[in-house]
Amino acid sequence: MAIKPEDVLTIKAPTMGALESVYLPEVIRGFGITFRHMFTSFGQGKTSRTIQYPEQRREDYPVEQGGSYAGNFRAFHRLNKDESGRVKCVACMMCPTICPANCIHIVAGESPWDDREKYPVKFEIDELRCIYCGMCEEACPVDAIELTPVYDIVGLTRQEMIFDKEKLLRMYDQTKDRKPM
Repeated sequence: MAIKPEDVLTIKAPTMGALESVYLPEVIRGFGITFRHMFTSFGQGKTSRTIQYPEQRREDYPVEQGGSYAGNFRAFHRLNKDESGRVKCVACMMCPTICPANCIHIVAGESPWDDREKYPVKFEIDELRCIYCGMCEEACPVDAIELTPVYDIVGLTRQEMIFDKEKLLRMYDQTKDRKPM
């Protein structure tokens, strides 16, 4: 089926005038917008949203309307424990399947307990590769993995930032009294 010539629209780009081709008026207009935003934000009592870390911390700021300093982030993972102190994970492989960064690696083994078939023999998360999207937390059917409010862990090597099962369970012990994100 051919396109009829009367159905074809020809669009010509508008020509720029002498002042527009110099770009100076547009640059001045852009500076005007910047200064207007700067002075109206100071006039309303708002200042920069930049915080001086580590002297100022996110947890110290109140949650604001339309966004927040304190509750608007996800941080390092933890593996939850059940009432008996065992790892809650049943090695269903939902979290590594849904992870867009492919940073979760699980090796499943036969469970020594009667209440489940499998458990993770090896559970690793590469925290440097993770994008902290929270999809692993959403996909977990037994709420075994959660993102904590801890964001200030430093590693000197890449290997230190690969959290294995023991480190993830230690993170649970450190943060079990703090509310997860």
